[in-house]
Amino acid sequence: MVDHLGFTVEDFARSRAFYEKALAPLGMKMFKGGDVWGVFGTGVADAFFLWIGSIHPSFWHEADGHRAGGAPIHVALRAPSQQAVDAFHAAALAAGGRDNGAPGLRSGLYKSYAAFVLDPDGNNIEATVRLQG
Repeated sequence: MVDHLGFTVEDFARSRAFYEKALAPLGMKMFKGGDVWGVFGTGVADAFFLWIGSIHPSFWHEADGHRAGGAPIHVALRAPSQQAVDAFHAAALAAGGRDNGAPGLRSGLYKSYAAFVLDPDGNNIEATVRLQG
């Protein structure tokens, strides 16, 4: 089980504005941070959280390839309902995200209802609800 996820962004203010709007339908908000970094989640102890920042944590080293916007990633966040997936997609697009897969049914490793957007740095952010069967 994933405890938390973190990645760097080129422009924290731009990304913060995007994530504040895009993650709200999933019940996540920025609950800790500063001018160049933020932690998004429910704020509940022991719950998953997402860290983004335009700085590097002390254990990341540019010599090892860690740099803002250097390698787009894929993050899938569980949504509480299909309506929340729809709201996430709409909010992310309104916040400047780019469509990378409209809300709809998906099959692959498992069946789901999901939507995909590209954040300001080109990271693929997914909101998903797993379906039975």
